[in-house]
Amino acid sequence: MKATGILASHRNLLPTTNPSLSFRFCSNSALPVIHHSSFDSNKRNIAMSLRSIVSATMEASFKPEEARVPTALPLPTPPVTKFKIALCQLSVTTDKERNIAHAQQAIEDAAEKGAQLILLPEIWNSPYSNDSFPVYAEDIDAGGDASPSTRMLSEVSRSLKITIIGGSIPERSGDKLYNSCCVFGTDGKLLAKHRKIHLFDIDIPGKMTFKESRTLTAGARPTIVDTEVGRIGIGICYDIRFQELAAIYAARGAHLLCYPGAFNMTTGPLHWELLQRARAADCQLYVATCSPSRDSGSSYVAWGHSTLVGPFGEVLVTTEHEETTLIAEIDYSVIEQRRTYFPFQKQRRGDLYQLVDVDRLNSTGAN
Repeated sequence: MKATGILASHRNLLPTTNPSLSFRFCSNSALPVIHHSSFDSNKRNIAMSLRSIVSATMEASFKPEEARVPTALPLPTPPVTKFKIALCQLSVTTDKERNIAHAQQAIEDAAEKGAQLILLPEIWNSPYSNDSFPVYAEDIDAGGDASPSTRMLSEVSRSLKITIIGGSIPERSGDKLYNSCCVFGTDGKLLAKHRKIHLFDIDIPGKMTFKESRTLTAGARPTIVDTEVGRIGIGICYDIRFQELAAIYAARGAHLLCYPGAFNMTTGPLHWELLQRARAADCQLYVATCSPSRDSGSSYVAWGHSTLVGPFGEVLVTTEHEETTLIAEIDYSVIEQRRTYFPFQKQRRGDLYQLVDVDRLNSTGAN
């Protein structure tokens, strides 16, 4: 029996293909008791440690920090974690004074409901047409009577102590016209001005032809701005189709991307929501869009469907095509949570590809 007991104990030391097995055998009290479960647990712990070391070594060789040039900035701590955003889907007419007064009323109503950030549509003070852009254009830099639309935005943001992403309006600067978005802080000061970078030039035979380049000039720089409600990257309509711009904003530490836009009845059903969700999921941050409401009698018919998308690519709130104001809560703590679930930043392959932020690379102090 003693010999048998020794033999059985040595068998228990042999590897097993079933880690759930646990033997307790002792025919002689002088012999040690061996538990396979403990032995296998130690092996698993060692294996996991080795895998972690190998994984860390592989990640280092992938050079994820070099996938963004310059190196991506960490997500900054925002002034607020939770706040309400309002998306004002406005009707637009040929009466500029009416459009300005109407936008002001919508902003005031949204602020009364607790919105701290207001987003207006693309070209909210003018019909969307190449013929209209020169007629309705304003000299934003001159301000005052030369730009009644931005004067209103400045006054309202200061009086209500809110941040306004002022959709976009046609801007005149010298002999050039731009499609420009102005951002006003809670003190009424102009924080940033984004000129549409990618002009909407498309030709879909039998459906849609539009050439913004007939009248407008493309902007030259990305626009990211620190506000009382976080760091915001700005794009206008067609800018949303270019994931490189959104990725640059994410690498600069944006919490939120805002795109005033006026997709049409051809591109809207196909791509409007798709692109918003893609930019949010790609960059793991919030994306907000605001469209004019639909006017079937205008030369350019907007799709509508203003939307807020969360950092998982989930639609948080949206609407149809009628005039309305959407109010929803943004919670920036969700961004870090989502990035913990899917740590893209640590998994990029800087050894295979790079996104170069030319503007930041060339600017003073870029590291």
